[in-house]
Amino acid sequence: MADAASRLRKLAEQLLGAPLRVRIRAWDGSQDGPPGAPALVVRNRRALRRLLFKPGELGLARAWVSGDLDIEGDLYAVLEVMAGPVWERGEDARGLAEALRDPEVRAAVRELLRLAGPPIPPAPPREEVRRRRHLHTRHSDRRAISHHYDVGNDFYELVLGPSMVYSCAYWQDGGTLESAQRDKLELVCAKLGLTEGQRLLDVGCGWGSMAIHAAREHGVRVVGVTLSQEQAAYARKRVADEGLADRVEIRVQDYRDVTDGPYDAISSIGMAEHVGAEGYLDYARDLYALLKPGGRLLNHQIARRPQRDESSYEVDPFIDAYVFPDGELAPIGTTVTQLERAGFEVRDVESIREHYARTLRQWVIRLEAGRDRAMRLTSPGRTRVWLLYMAASALAFERNRIGVNQVLAVRTPGSGACGLPLRTRTWNT
Repeated sequence: MADAASRLRKLAEQLLGAPLRVRIRAWDGSQDGPPGAPALVVRNRRALRRLLFKPGELGLARAWVSGDLDIEGDLYAVLEVMAGPVWERGEDARGLAEALRDPEVRAAVRELLRLAGPPIPPAPPREEVRRRRHLHTRHSDRRAISHHYDVGNDFYELVLGPSMVYSCAYWQDGGTLESAQRDKLELVCAKLGLTEGQRLLDVGCGWGSMAIHAAREHGVRVVGVTLSQEQAAYARKRVADEGLADRVEIRVQDYRDVTDGPYDAISSIGMAEHVGAEGYLDYARDLYALLKPGGRLLNHQIARRPQRDESSYEVDPFIDAYVFPDGELAPIGTTVTQLERAGFEVRDVESIREHYARTLRQWVIRLEAGRDRAMRLTSPGRTRVWLLYMAASALAFERNRIGVNQVLAVRTPGSGACGLPLRTRTWNT
């Protein structure tokens, strides 16, 4: 009988319908595939059972997070090979049923069953969040934010670097991650037109980088709100160390509970993805009500491509189970429409998709370099979650499967005088 690696390779090529451009190394020590190519390592039969009991992205994710499946060599190269078929078929039951009509695919599945061993479903890794209906109550939102952000500030320092900015940087040729994040913060301030003495509300303030930059460089008074206790503690210390406690207040508070408007400007950077489709109009209306007439909102948000049937949209199963519980993405057109329905005048939309791909690749470099320390700070499984999430996301941005946009919107008064210059793109000169 053939060794496990060659059998797995043949099965993979049957299921994918294409030659496999990576090596396979199996639990019995066998290898098969192009010499020198990166390797997909199947450490045990349990990895196969995970795929059989949960075909598609979630089964692969469980095998990866648990360590049953590994990659030797170029992580991106292996993901490139696997991502296309998984993204195209996903976990769509109709797609799976269609594939199983092929006699060769059915034969491959039977062979996989023989290789996998006892038909006992493995327990999900402990890092997995039990999937549930997206409620977006204050309680569920706090729980989701805590799952993602309260994993240790030291871990985020390792991944994000000194800037501690967890959103897309804004790159120029020759720039570093730190300079690109500083340029992104300055870009937001320029779009908001911040001037000394104004009040800024930073929704989802993270570790305080935007609040500190706006107060230090533009003399504004800032209220930053977050649902993460660990983020707030870290941000408050940074504010105190910068000598900005008289200008910056960091609160553990839901944006829906902010009542001390009006503000001159609001920044929402990488936060609106947590709101959800059902609550997005209320989110936009809440921010509109917190702005004074003529006040500006800068909404920085990841977007997905629109679907022919929007009612069929489902949250990415890996992201929902391991990274951002309850997170939802919307097409940019939907976001603009909801902001306008809330009363805003949308004045500028800038796509910075390629910038996020580059940012993610830099974060992956940092995490791979500090992988041993990351595992000590969190867990091996959590570290693997982040490597897969960031590398796969970089490819998704590069392939235009997802994007990221900065939307500048104004609470334009009845007179129609929005306060913007005739040529708004002066911030890019």
